[in-house]
Amino acid sequence: MTYSSYVVIMGLFLLAGAMVGCRSSADVQYVLTHATIYTMNDEEPQAEAMAVGVDGRILAVGSQDAILKKYPSAPRVDAEGLTVIPGIIDAHAHLMGLGMSRLQVDLVGTRSLDEVIARLQERAASLPEGAWLLGRGWDQNDWPEKRFPTHEVLDRYFPDRPVWLRRIDGHAWWANKAAMRPIWDTLQHMPDPEGGKIVRDASGKPTGIFIDAAMQLINQLVPEPSREERKQALQLALKETVAFGLTGVHDAGVDQSTIELYQEAIDEGAFPLRVYAMIGGQGPTFEAYCGKGPFMYKDRLVVRSVKYYIDGALGSRGAALLEDYSDDPGNRGLLRYEPDVFTRMVREAMSCGFQVNTHAIGDRGNRVVLDAYEAAMQEVPDHAGRHRIEHAQVVTLEDIPRFARLGVIASMQPTHATSDMYWAEDRLGPERIKGAYAWRRFLDAGVRLAFGSDFPVESANPMLGIYAAVTRQDTTGWPPGGWYPDQRLTREEALRAFTLDAAYAAFQEHELGSLEPGKWADFLILDRDIMRVPEQDIFRTKVYATVLGGEVVFRHTASPVQWPQR
Repeated sequence: MTYSSYVVIMGLFLLAGAMVGCRSSADVQYVLTHATIYTMNDEEPQAEAMAVGVDGRILAVGSQDAILKKYPSAPRVDAEGLTVIPGIIDAHAHLMGLGMSRLQVDLVGTRSLDEVIARLQERAASLPEGAWLLGRGWDQNDWPEKRFPTHEVLDRYFPDRPVWLRRIDGHAWWANKAAMRPIWDTLQHMPDPEGGKIVRDASGKPTGIFIDAAMQLINQLVPEPSREERKQALQLALKETVAFGLTGVHDAGVDQSTIELYQEAIDEGAFPLRVYAMIGGQGPTFEAYCGKGPFMYKDRLVVRSVKYYIDGALGSRGAALLEDYSDDPGNRGLLRYEPDVFTRMVREAMSCGFQVNTHAIGDRGNRVVLDAYEAAMQEVPDHAGRHRIEHAQVVTLEDIPRFARLGVIASMQPTHATSDMYWAEDRLGPERIKGAYAWRRFLDAGVRLAFGSDFPVESANPMLGIYAAVTRQDTTGWPPGGWYPDQRLTREEALRAFTLDAAYAAFQEHELGSLEPGKWADFLILDRDIMRVPEQDIFRTKVYATVLGGEVVFRHTASPVQWPQR
């Protein structure tokens, strides 16, 4: 499908939306009544009732009297006075990463090496002899000694079983000697791969920590999961995301096999989510979709963008900085590609018609991406637009306005700030921190924000993200008043970044992101009013129902709302 065809189709959807007022009660699936509805539609920000069509789209939103007068004989769903918001769209996440992590050892929240070992031993007891022990979620910043661990710690408990553990940010991995054994001799003498680092001890021997591009040295040795394991992982991820109220996910890095897995689940009626998939870099999948325009599979899957990496993460000191890390003199992080090489990659992607979405954490990484986007836009004037920087985590104050000037979307994750705030200033110092996690500065500069979680790096629960954006505090209320509170957002701004502006970042604002006629009836029923409750109650919010295209895909056991039988 060409981009112009896509625009025509979107126009037809809008025309259909304009005509819905002419439809009769026979076209109505149900009318939702007695609700406090936050529509994210500036022309009608709040409403009391909503009519949902048999086609899964919204027919009307407004006062209860007006909607019931318009559709007097339609089935009714009494919302019992509860709050309704548009379905949450996570603008940056890893669906299969979440699912696969649920099949591995969960190391999130471990506070010591002893706790890591205990969790590993528990899982190892159920594994066949020789099977790899895989885990994810460790973070040395949470341990008493905030240093990278070494393979010797794992070797004492697992001398023969390969162990391979992914750091919480996914940008550093930890191996034992058994995992490295097939390439141990090679590792002794090989240089660091471009865009990666093999951490070594004083004698030059690998410690077991592999950063960014270096992790592939061990990844290539790990047995591929079976198709059944992948299908199981997908269903685990889908079950978790809909329970948290996600109706859409921008999946940051997929290949053809994953796209096909999604299509199969969609055909089986086992895919209660809308996915905007980013192709994971250049390669066969990139080539397969290059120049073909947006690929849309039914109403659940869209492929029209590519995900690149330019640097690593701040927690593992792989983010590319313009100056040395404040707590690691001589280290400025890692660029995955030289700037001229990356500019060529961006130009190639734009020439294919792709939206370009690039992971950039450090201020140098963000500048390289902005420079590349600007150069490529000039060379490819008919590019798709709405290009994004994923994370945009540390940006110089002079580079923030460039996002707006170039029309680049800042795809950010609020909970990254509240996870990193305990040590981020140690990495950056008091001046650079002013451009870090700087949501308010971006908004004030006219930059559009799209919010997500980066799950499984963070929890998939969007209420934690809204809470973090509004308070800049952890769930204990620390620090009082918030961390750099001048960067806090209002509740409306935070919700918009998780709904309408996230939809915009995927070219879907005419279909998703707000509750208005013609759009899909994707919405949540909550157990409390997140726009009015005390701030500390936001993250405690429970989703009573997740509705996708008018269909309830998750219902909490405590929900009082009764739905008509279909």
